[in-house]
Amino acid sequence: MSRSGLGDAAEQAIAWMVRLRSGRADACQQTLFEQWLGQDPANADAWAQLQRGLGGHYDVVRRAPGTLRDTLLQPELGRRDLLRGLAGLGLFGGGVWLAARSDSGQALMADLRTGTGERRSLSLDDGSRLSLNADSAVDVDFSAGRRLLHLRRGALVVQVAPDPARPFVVRSGQGDIRALGTRFLVEQQADSTRVVVLEHAVRATLPGGATLDIVQGQAALLHAQHIEPLPTGQAYRADWVEGRLSVLDEPLATVVDALRPYRSGFIRISPQVRGLRVQGVFPLDDSESTLAALAETLPIRVERYGPWLTLIEAR
Repeated sequence: MSRSGLGDAAEQAIAWMVRLRSGRADACQQTLFEQWLGQDPANADAWAQLQRGLGGHYDVVRRAPGTLRDTLLQPELGRRDLLRGLAGLGLFGGGVWLAARSDSGQALMADLRTGTGERRSLSLDDGSRLSLNADSAVDVDFSAGRRLLHLRRGALVVQVAPDPARPFVVRSGQGDIRALGTRFLVEQQADSTRVVVLEHAVRATLPGGATLDIVQGQAALLHAQHIEPLPTGQAYRADWVEGRLSVLDEPLATVVDALRPYRSGFIRISPQVRGLRVQGVFPLDDSESTLAALAETLPIRVERYGPWLTLIEAR
């Protein structure tokens, strides 16, 4: 079964679970569910895995206060968000867990990985210095002719050791970033790759052939079909190496995304407050203090339901 097929079936299974256990499902919904179940063996497999993994844990959500339950069930909570949320709670396993935790599952088997709240710095075999952000994964492929890091998830900063005989390349989901004697940041995002050059220069190349040389102080986003230059002065995006989250006029949703690798469970931010602008420097290793500071300075409230769910809503 393909990764994408398994992911779609898993997401649909989650959506059906919510509908059927919400107390609002009628006979028509039940009929539609039975039709979905029989449409594809992948659907039945995803449903079976979900039920095995859930066990009695879903009762936690069913027993939650009405406002919390309604928030989890409201239509604006997308299936991907809910899937990630349940993954953070450890409520399902097997193939569904694999689909939720990684675009390909390869991140789980990567050579170098960091967990929630874990940063790691190490020296590579060639003498280069690599730093990984929390919840990141990298495969290392060094040979006589090349040095390749395949960033599967998360973000890295690398200080490249000189070796004229072997190019140094970081490969992301969108393209290759070749070092031209440099220190730089690469961050894998949902549909793009952020590159920030901290020293010297890199050459970004897409599979279609588009290239862009990015020099110290510059940054760019690699998309599937084009490379987008970004404003200068983005070196602060590498401050996570020192445990700081530096924010310069970013949406609150972006700040929350940066905190996700540092918190267990699920953070759900209401659409009404996602666009609020944030500026400041916050501790990554104390995300509770960061959320408290945001609640003090923005018109939001932060509600926590144990270690597994945090809701950020308009105040």
